[in-house]
Amino acid sequence: MLDSTKVGVSTIIDNLNVPWEITWGPDNWIWYTEQSGSVSKVNPVTGEKKLLLAIPEVYRYRTLGLLCMALHPNFKKQPFVFLNYTYKHNTKLMSRWVRYTYSNDILTTPLVLLEVPADVGHNGSRIAFAPDGKLMLATGDADVNNNEQNGGNAQKDNIVSGKILRINIDGSVPQDNPMPGSPVWAKGFRVPQGLVYAANGNLYTAEHGDATDDEINLITKNGNYGYPNVAGKCNLPHEKTFCDQHAVIDPLFAWTPTIAPAGIDYYNATAIPEWQNSILLTTLKETDFRVLKLNKAGNAIVSEQIYLDKAFGRLRDVCVAPKGDIYISTSNRDWNPAKGFPQENDDRIIRLFKIKENDTYASNFKDIASTETKPSEILPNAGAVVYNKYCVSCHKEDGNGVAGTFPPLTEAEQVTGDKKKLIAILLQGLAGPIMVKGKEYNQQMPAFHFLSDPEIADVLTYVRAEFGKGASPISKEEVEKARLGKAE
Repeated sequence: MLDSTKVGVSTIIDNLNVPWEITWGPDNWIWYTEQSGSVSKVNPVTGEKKLLLAIPEVYRYRTLGLLCMALHPNFKKQPFVFLNYTYKHNTKLMSRWVRYTYSNDILTTPLVLLEVPADVGHNGSRIAFAPDGKLMLATGDADVNNNEQNGGNAQKDNIVSGKILRINIDGSVPQDNPMPGSPVWAKGFRVPQGLVYAANGNLYTAEHGDATDDEINLITKNGNYGYPNVAGKCNLPHEKTFCDQHAVIDPLFAWTPTIAPAGIDYYNATAIPEWQNSILLTTLKETDFRVLKLNKAGNAIVSEQIYLDKAFGRLRDVCVAPKGDIYISTSNRDWNPAKGFPQENDDRIIRLFKIKENDTYASNFKDIASTETKPSEILPNAGAVVYNKYCVSCHKEDGNGVAGTFPPLTEAEQVTGDKKKLIAILLQGLAGPIMVKGKEYNQQMPAFHFLSDPEIADVLTYVRAEFGKGASPISKEEVEKARLGKAE
């Protein structure tokens, strides 16, 4: 927690279009990508903005577009900027990793380092420079239907999706990688969206789980992190069997319900001493900023504090300036905005800074200890509690979903119809096309079999009552029969 340091909040630039990556530049400007396909930089003192590059072939759709960026640490001698973006080759989606050269405020001379198949989601991605100068790339599994049943990409050594990759800055594979000729450094990831090195050389990722277990992982050479066979720690019978066979590494931290962790950075500055040796994390679903305090060795997270809760909407990335100021980008003009967003001036990059003793403490910067429960709205019943935890981010409070992506629940035939079919959807999830109210949707829905029978009965009863014209309730006995495959 913040014991004595007061932290202020200000906006340095607004009216942006999803600033996906922000990083501190060698010129003391903040360099950033926008998902629609541009790279720019902004002077954090004056707010002056300069456009460095526009990439016309970027394909922006939902989570696709221009994503992560990294600048070479020895920028004066090697003025390289590394980017990842999605584009279409005919009708095929591709994820391209490319190196540009910076000169006179322009990025030129693109060199393609790596191209891999993409999907309509699950593409990641982040870039970080290792202490030895190698490039570390975090890739999503690029399979929106990836699950334990189909095996997916994340466990396949011959596929670079769902991995941490290690390459040279010219795209070649280092000779000391775990597998000769392969860029794969570690495997078993779903959708990593954060990647950072700490001062001691530890490499951390932040990763989106499926229905459960968003994760922070400490990455080791040739490590296996379990997905899709393991979610979170190895604590279920089938997970223990897989972990014993594959030496799966447990996450340092996991969240259920999920929070949608995004960008991370490492904080070790003296400006805010309470946050030294911490991972700074932005979240999308929970719309907050978190400080994850590490132990001395960096192999455990000992505390979690939550700030800026719901103050600025979805938060995409974070970077730390050399003197200890922290910059955070919002993500409110993306495909799945939070309630009340985007606001008129979204998206923006905000600054967190140590304020002087006589300054006013920022009212929208609230310190919430990890041992406390975040205040929540009063919900009408137990089913609404479950819905708020697991369903609302996709299907929304009004049950209308997200147009073209997540189907509506309101008066949907799956909600108002056969109760056994509805129970089966929640227990088993969905993959592949589905027709809802005359329209086709093709976004994978995870299985929620980990919920108890009473929880499933409560949430489905709530959904049917709230969005299904007051359809009849579902009992825990009906759920139990469905789970066991018993006929009525």
